[in-house]
Amino acid sequence: MRIETINVYKCLLPVKGGSYRMASDNVQLLDSTLVEILTDGGLKGWGETCPVGPVYQPHHALGARAAIAEIAPGLIGQQVSSIRHLAKTMDERLNGHGYAKAAFDIAFLDLLGQHLGVPVSTLLGGALTDRVPSYYSTIVGSPDETARIAADKVKAGYPRLQIKIGGRDLEQDVATVHKVWEAVGYKARIAVDGNRGLTVAAAMHLDRLCQSVPFAFEQPCNTIEEVASLKGRLAHPVYLDENTEDLNAVLRAISLSIADGFGLKVTRLGGLSKMTTVRDICAIRSLPHTCDDAWGGDVIAAACVHLASTVEPRRFEGAWIAQEYIDGHYDSANPIVIRNGHIAVPQRPGLGVKPETGTLGAPVATYGR
Repeated sequence: MRIETINVYKCLLPVKGGSYRMASDNVQLLDSTLVEILTDGGLKGWGETCPVGPVYQPHHALGARAAIAEIAPGLIGQQVSSIRHLAKTMDERLNGHGYAKAAFDIAFLDLLGQHLGVPVSTLLGGALTDRVPSYYSTIVGSPDETARIAADKVKAGYPRLQIKIGGRDLEQDVATVHKVWEAVGYKARIAVDGNRGLTVAAAMHLDRLCQSVPFAFEQPCNTIEEVASLKGRLAHPVYLDENTEDLNAVLRAISLSIADGFGLKVTRLGGLSKMTTVRDICAIRSLPHTCDDAWGGDVIAAACVHLASTVEPRRFEGAWIAQEYIDGHYDSANPIVIRNGHIAVPQRPGLGVKPETGTLGAPVATYGR
């Protein structure tokens, strides 16, 4: 099974209901890049990468497509049987840019799963469940409105809530945490996500002023050094998210004992293949984590869910997908959807989703012989 053609699509995903506000940015439209790989046997594999704008991480949509342009010509004619060989080929074409390579990695696994007649979860070690919990992420909003949304999402079946804070007066953040706790209590696990938006001093103040509320404090500060300085000074467990830019960063955080868990993104870590390594390291150290991505449609959602199904449930913090925030699906026949706060794991070979190319428009680039 050899790669014959690679098509690249640009798909704009407007945020439903206005904008998605975080500590560092206010996003109204997401630019997703889809990769379609066609083989000499007629199979089609799909991958996706969708940065949340250009400032959330050192990733952006134009950078993804530029990186794909460097990599794609070297993949034409390659066998799909060895994911490790294909990863080596990509590294020989371009250093770094894991978020772009991730789209190819996902597509390779989609192809291999179809070829072997098994879902991607089987290639990642095997599913432990056929239904994974999701979690809902609020935007940075008023305390009362955030609490109302939190209560509604708990009623809708979400077992975990991620409450966004930062980029405003600390008083509002503290009020938001208390209001959410009053609204949901122990009915859901709570993560308070600073998205790198707090200073060390602000993180310590919030921790003390919310000491009676049980939550995981996710990425309160910008750098690993700032987070490391909080060690032993907070009452709440700290999860790292944006700082986990690659496998080395995860290993560093674990070796410094500054992370009690992680919010992990598939494309940020370079794809499903690399993320399984992180999954297994977290298992060895009994560190809970999520299986998410920054944004995107059914393709990246399916990738997250397949991986999520292979994580031991007691260490799993949920899978975040963008379905609640966007309209429509790439694959209307087999969409990835959240029902009662959970997501069914696709059982068809490969990813289990096949984007309808007619809805994506013409490719923005094509590579092949």
